[in-house]
Amino acid sequence: MSEHTRSGGGTGRPAPGGPMRGPGMGPPGFGGMGMPVQKAKNFRQTLVRLIAYLKPHRFKLVFVVLAAALSTLFSIYSPDVTGKAVTELSKGLIGAKIDFDVVNIILIKLAALYVISSLFSYLQQYMMAGVAQRTVYDLRKQVNEKFARLPLKFYDSRTNGEILSRVVNDVDNISTTLQQSLTQFITSFITLVGVIIMMLTISPLMTLIVFLTIPVSLVAAGVIAKKSQVQFVRQQAELGKLNGHVEEMYTGHKIVKAFGHERKSLEQFNEMNEKLYESGWRAQFVSGIIMPIMTLIGNIGYVFVSIVGGVLVTKRAIELGDILAFITYTRQFTMPITQLATISNVIQSTIASAERVFELLDEEEEEPEASDAKTIAAPKGNVRFERVKFGYSPEKALIDNMNIDVKSGQTVAIVGPTGAGKTTLINLLMRFYELQDGQIAIDGVPITAMQRSGLRRMFGMVLQDTWLFNGTIRDNIGYGREGASEEEIVEAAKAAHADHFIRTLPDGYDTILNEEASNISQGQKQLLTIARAILADPSILILDEATSSVDTRTEVYIQKAMNDLMQGRTSFVIAHRLSTIRDADLILVMDKGTIIEQGTHTELLSRHGFYADLYNSQFTGKSIQADTNAV
Repeated sequence: MSEHTRSGGGTGRPAPGGPMRGPGMGPPGFGGMGMPVQKAKNFRQTLVRLIAYLKPHRFKLVFVVLAAALSTLFSIYSPDVTGKAVTELSKGLIGAKIDFDVVNIILIKLAALYVISSLFSYLQQYMMAGVAQRTVYDLRKQVNEKFARLPLKFYDSRTNGEILSRVVNDVDNISTTLQQSLTQFITSFITLVGVIIMMLTISPLMTLIVFLTIPVSLVAAGVIAKKSQVQFVRQQAELGKLNGHVEEMYTGHKIVKAFGHERKSLEQFNEMNEKLYESGWRAQFVSGIIMPIMTLIGNIGYVFVSIVGGVLVTKRAIELGDILAFITYTRQFTMPITQLATISNVIQSTIASAERVFELLDEEEEEPEASDAKTIAAPKGNVRFERVKFGYSPEKALIDNMNIDVKSGQTVAIVGPTGAGKTTLINLLMRFYELQDGQIAIDGVPITAMQRSGLRRMFGMVLQDTWLFNGTIRDNIGYGREGASEEEIVEAAKAAHADHFIRTLPDGYDTILNEEASNISQGQKQLLTIARAILADPSILILDEATSSVDTRTEVYIQKAMNDLMQGRTSFVIAHRLSTIRDADLILVMDKGTIIEQGTHTELLSRHGFYADLYNSQFTGKSIQADTNAV
């Protein structure tokens, strides 16, 4: 595992279907018709499964629906009341007496309607926020618990960026939709139905005129959206290229400066930025035409409504206030249509996000532990591989019929070319992967019969690639054993020859390592990981060329500390520099998953085989091929 692996991609963009609107999503209120929408593979099944998460809150949801309905209905009724006030006031235009008592009652009624509508809207939003956050809380909890049960092969086969996207972006997308889009869908639908009913009660003829503008608007918007779709796809492609270039230049800025390619990097950025500007401008311009055209068509409809309404007023078929109320309803009529278009896209993307989260929850988990799982109270460190067979894919075995017998306290070195199976051997030993056949036993107990936590507590690991988390040096060393005292942490640091450099830092053991632990050197990072392993006081050690990142003088101290630590403990050493394993009790030479040679350093040299060729290539340069293959 590499230290602080980047999340991948690094584009800074939310997953598809994130916020309701974002860069390139088209004009507000029309649903971002230009933006490509991610769709679920199985919309119905995923929707049903997502709804199941809402069942525990069904009574609250019923209240939310009722509150949303009442809030909308009161809001819809308000223009009709306003129209009655206008009708009463219009009497003054023809010389009739205005009854201001009636007007005052209407205004009080109108104010009450708005207050009650706002109150129900507040209650609906308050209740829905609780339901949405509790639902997403449960979902995040399930996802986090799932991670603890997933095998290592899941993480090895996916990038960190992909996993983080499902945990963060997709879950946040679900949260946003549940809290905002769901209630907006309810209010938009009720508004649409209610407005149509109110318009029909005022004038069926004018309602028909309004309806005739809808197909024209949709056809015009659809044609433009289709053209803008091409530009949005191009914009996203250019944005991806630009973000990839920026991330690459940022993470490799030292290499760029070392080879003097700053100017070339800037030229590449400017070229990509120019293409992104062009595609983004075209996408926004084309999609931006949608609203003006819809407004134009809507205004034409208003003209016809006004003309017909005026004629109806002269014939006393309707009142003047009715025309004002109808025009208000006409504007309210177009709003829920555009909102429903927006929400339909958002829901499509949200279901796609939910599907990705559910795929994660459905991933195959680690094999369950035995009901009578055993623990070894005082492990000695005897390790035995019997007829072990394993492959990362069932069709192709990487390790076949492996047999190893390691006694307590022995140091076992594992050497071989890249892909020989050295790291795989360690993964099997710690049960990160399950065997296809055979058995691995520690002190006579098969590892499949143990609790995984108990098994892994017997191991201490020091890897070539250090891993330190954001926190103090004290916390990083203390990670090796829960509840370790200050004195024990300091002693472990002294044993690893890390105490001196720690105390030279301004804050000593309280020094906070930044995100990539770049405020200390690579060698110092390794010293801290060694101190962490020393503090863990394991029965079995796994060392992956632990001194490769330190200078020669420090290596001498570390090697002595490691030799002291290895005394009385079974140790597995993945060796790259063969000079460090001359004193190993047993050297395993692996190639293509098979142990082709085993014995002590002297024995293997005397055989003049693969190991001897590998060793000589490092010290005499006699075998270039072996040196090339050595890891």
